[in-house]
Amino acid sequence: MIPYGHQSIDHDDIKAVTAVLRSDWLTQGPTVAKFEQALVKYCGTSYTVAVSSGTAALHMAYLAAGLKRGDEVITTPNTFVATANMMLVVGAKPVFGDIRADTYNLDESKIEALITNKTKAIVPVHFAGQPVELTKIKKIARRHKLIVIEDACHALGAKYQRDKIGSCRYADMAVFSFHPVKSITTGEGGAIVTNNKTYYERLRLLRSHGIHKDAQGKNVMTALGYNYRMTDIQAALGLSQLQKLDRFIKQRQQIVKWYQTTLSGVTEIILPLEKNDNYSAWHLYVIKVRNGNIRDRLAAYLKQRGVAVNWHYPAVYNQSYYRQHGYRGVRLPVMEQYQRTCLTLPCYPQLTRCDLKYITQAIKAFFSQEAKI
Repeated sequence: MIPYGHQSIDHDDIKAVTAVLRSDWLTQGPTVAKFEQALVKYCGTSYTVAVSSGTAALHMAYLAAGLKRGDEVITTPNTFVATANMMLVVGAKPVFGDIRADTYNLDESKIEALITNKTKAIVPVHFAGQPVELTKIKKIARRHKLIVIEDACHALGAKYQRDKIGSCRYADMAVFSFHPVKSITTGEGGAIVTNNKTYYERLRLLRSHGIHKDAQGKNVMTALGYNYRMTDIQAALGLSQLQKLDRFIKQRQQIVKWYQTTLSGVTEIILPLEKNDNYSAWHLYVIKVRNGNIRDRLAAYLKQRGVAVNWHYPAVYNQSYYRQHGYRGVRLPVMEQYQRTCLTLPCYPQLTRCDLKYITQAIKAFFSQEAKI
């Protein structure tokens, strides 16, 4: 089976992890700090706090921003549920805006109409690694005195204009995930980056039970925190992976070029784009089928031939839990059309040209077969 995504682990990664396993530190050691500094340097930001997962990173960012019960947060429905779930966890209400028809990102032109006196933040998601319109979102946020937290879990290695995603030039914080199918992996893991020292100090406190050491070196709990610490084992893998990140992104870019070249003549599908002023991390390669009625048949056809596909994403507001908790009446037209027609094809660094040829030939064979029916 050709998976839709897969980690890239080599001998150097294994060697780095083994070195930590043989050291005196497995967690709360020096390797986490080294990984954080490497991320600071890579993203061009001031501070990084590494944590146990991307979901933990979202939770901590929302807490550090002071989001609480009664607050509203504008975000996209085209995301993994964690983006909105962690808003619910801190008591805030997700307010979903429709998506753009070209990038499938939050439509920045629809944001201001959603702002009320309860709105406290905007959380755009760089879907599939394609950066959102950060300049426009920043201007909206400044006009209305809102916090911006980038969900950049798909986008480590991407660029908006000339700025690395994670520079926080346009946002108060940005959040990354290091799940195995992301740009780099630490197994599970995540991080929050920021240029705001107050947020940084709050994040560090929340990461470890709300405890810090006083002048005498004693542990003092001053906030209600969590055990969201990253281990040195994870950080060692992350350090090794980070050295290869730019190569991984170039490999993903090459895979996308192969797809674009080979599938450009298949009129039954719409291929994703990369905006001219962006450099996408291509975490996902999502096509749309013009006739949504045959999307699931195409998916089944590919799976039967050993090609694993996926659906990124059903609208968060259409999830059963959300429908049962106040979102039953939400319908956003572009998102509705998108979720009926989207299909995620395999895209990861080890995917070979032979794999790509097999996948694209199968897609063409399916539509050729459909045309005869």
